[in-house]
Amino acid sequence: MPLVETMGIRFTKEEPDCTEAVFSITDEWRQPYGFLHGGATISLLETVASRAAELRADPDTELPFGVTVEVRHHKSGRDGDVLGVAELDHEEPCRGGTKQFWNVAAYDDEGDIMSGGVIMTKVVSKAYLEQRQAEHEAASEVQAKE
Repeated sequence: MPLVETMGIRFTKEEPDCTEAVFSITDEWRQPYGFLHGGATISLLETVASRAAELRADPDTELPFGVTVEVRHHKSGRDGDVLGVAELDHEEPCRGGTKQFWNVAAYDDEGDIMSGGVIMTKVVSKAYLEQRQAEHEAASEVQAKE
């Protein structure tokens, strides 16, 4: 079962420059002291950034990948829903594709920020991935012969 389904994440806004989703704090997502586990919050934030990156990609020729997550936790939660928001900050061309920098934030039911930071994704052409795979296989063959 995909993580989105496992966590019960529900997308509320799906646009290429801003994507939002909600999930509910339940026992499965609490750490031993009864507060929301930071890893669950980060999973929500990476999910909204990845979905937005997917919306900016051509599914026939490109694939999105998460690259870095820099998130700071500000406030814990025990109950209620968590809203995750990813807004595109900027894009940069890079070898094989485009890096995207997403400002991300998680909010509690009162609208207070729980966690926030930046997630970088990379949209890579399938042709580039195939080229890299062929290079890797060629290098493995050379090593096997040595």
